[in-house]
Amino acid sequence: MSNDTAGRHTRFVVLLAALVALGPLSIDGYLPGLPDLAGDLRASAAASQLTITACLVGLAIGQLIAGPLSDTYGRRRPLLAGLALYTIASALCAVAPDVRTLVGLRLVQGIGGAFGIVIANAMVRDRTSGTRTARLFSALTLITGLAPVFAPVLGGQLLRVTAWPGIFVSLAVLGAVMLVATAAGLPETRSSASRQPLLAVVGQLLGDRVFTGYVLANGLVFAAMFAYISGSPFVLQEIHGLSPQQYSAVFAVNAAGLVAAAQINGRLVARAGARVLLLAGLLGATAGGTTVLAAVLTRAPLPALLIGLFVLVSSVGLVMPNAAAQAMADHGGHAGSAAALLGFSQFVFGGALAPLAGAGGATDALPMGIIVAVLPALALLALGVLTRSMPGRRRRPTALNHSAAYLGMRFGGVLLGNGSRPGQVRGDERAITRAKTFFAGEAPLARFPAEEETGER
Repeated sequence: MSNDTAGRHTRFVVLLAALVALGPLSIDGYLPGLPDLAGDLRASAAASQLTITACLVGLAIGQLIAGPLSDTYGRRRPLLAGLALYTIASALCAVAPDVRTLVGLRLVQGIGGAFGIVIANAMVRDRTSGTRTARLFSALTLITGLAPVFAPVLGGQLLRVTAWPGIFVSLAVLGAVMLVATAAGLPETRSSASRQPLLAVVGQLLGDRVFTGYVLANGLVFAAMFAYISGSPFVLQEIHGLSPQQYSAVFAVNAAGLVAAAQINGRLVARAGARVLLLAGLLGATAGGTTVLAAVLTRAPLPALLIGLFVLVSSVGLVMPNAAAQAMADHGGHAGSAAALLGFSQFVFGGALAPLAGAGGATDALPMGIIVAVLPALALLALGVLTRSMPGRRRRPTALNHSAAYLGMRFGGVLLGNGSRPGQVRGDERAITRAKTFFAGEAPLARFPAEEETGER
């Protein structure tokens, strides 16, 4: 790759990362100023917290709007429109006269921010395939893990020099910068447009049980992480007596685990394959959630609970990029709609299931323990049941579909290529077949290149 090409690729990735970060920054950036916001607008705590809910709802709805639009009209025009909407809504949030108006504007702000998230993911699928898709999704997952951690910190620093409206002004400035940068430096990645009706596209995607399996696996694990986020402040501070500073340190360590897992995933995916790493992530999340539930039931010491939470959250760094890459592998023609359904499922499952973590009140950890144990197990079940090929059905072979078999070849000493005669294999074919059946359930043994790496289109 030449220096000029590498530079363009770096700018492309940086812009995508900034687009993905808009959502977490919008949700968490103003949280330190929430008490002052409630006082200035003469709103109750519950009413001021609705501004968070409104943004989450906007991010969910906006993805369903942005995905199909980007499939129909290309990526750039809907993205620019969404960024303009986000910038205007953020600026108006700063001058909202009352909490009701602010709730409405936050809904619009979330819709605009969703365009950046879903179209950035669709652009990844437009420009890459195979293991490069999973690798780039790992980089975006890194941003997704870091942004919620640093957003409140940045918001708190801004409050040293301004009041809460200043945070929304900063978000408006960020939106304007992203609008200009996207217009000037982000190319159109959608080579052709689709004029299929929205319902037809959604029906086609959901009718693919393999796609649905990956969406469910991704959404259920994401909901488990949401349950941890919503339930852990009460469990760790009210029940186990951690101070806010100690809780912040635990939260930061777990976020670092997610980031590290995403980075490791980016390095291993070319060798191990996206499906194998996805399975490892689901097994890790299930083990972590089960450890949390066992610690709650047995009233184990705090370290046992913290270990379970760390394993659970870190495993998300393996699940999210690989589930997204697998789900979108066979749907490049509707990458925007596929990315929209992936993102929408995260917010729907997270919003619907995470509040159950507090069903027992501030002094009962059992609801959170049950949720974080059950949801990853259901995700693992969905992967196993829905993503296996039906008897007699052969899916189109891709690098991702055969990643588990590729790993089996590595371990079994089977190398096809690099001087081998066609059809010549060395190693235990039965072991390969067992690996494929267990991990992927795919069609008969295929020939693999020595290095499974596909470049940008």
